[in-house]
Amino acid sequence: MKSGQGGPSGRIILADNLPVLRAMEGESVQLIYVDPPFNTGRAQARTRIRVERDEEGDRSGFQGARYRTTILGRSSYDDRHPDYLAFLEPRLREAHRVLAPTGSLFFHIDYREAHYCKILLDEIFGRASFMNEIIWACLS
Repeated sequence: MKSGQGGPSGRIILADNLPVLRAMEGESVQLIYVDPPFNTGRAQARTRIRVERDEEGDRSGFQGARYRTTILGRSSYDDRHPDYLAFLEPRLREAHRVLAPTGSLFFHIDYREAHYCKILLDEIFGRASFMNEIIWACLS
């Protein structure tokens, strides 16, 4: 979050955003990027790795170069929210409160809940505030 007057300046905050937003001054942030759990209905697991160039490595990369993988850690969470909008709504209301009148909100969600989230965002921010939808596709 980057702020104008009274909020954090030049900081990226990686955390559950509700307590962070509640502690912030109103209309103090120019940009908010929200990346909530997607409510996929299953456990999500992530492995953090580091790769270093090594001729005997376990994976190959650009132009056939070999790399050795080191596992740095693992994390997981249960991505099931029986009332997903009740989980999101207080966070989005706080985001609206701290967002400057000239600020932008980017909300990252997948297809499972996108339509419900759009209606909630329209209710909180107003339909006229919606500017565009960005869709990306991973090509393999």
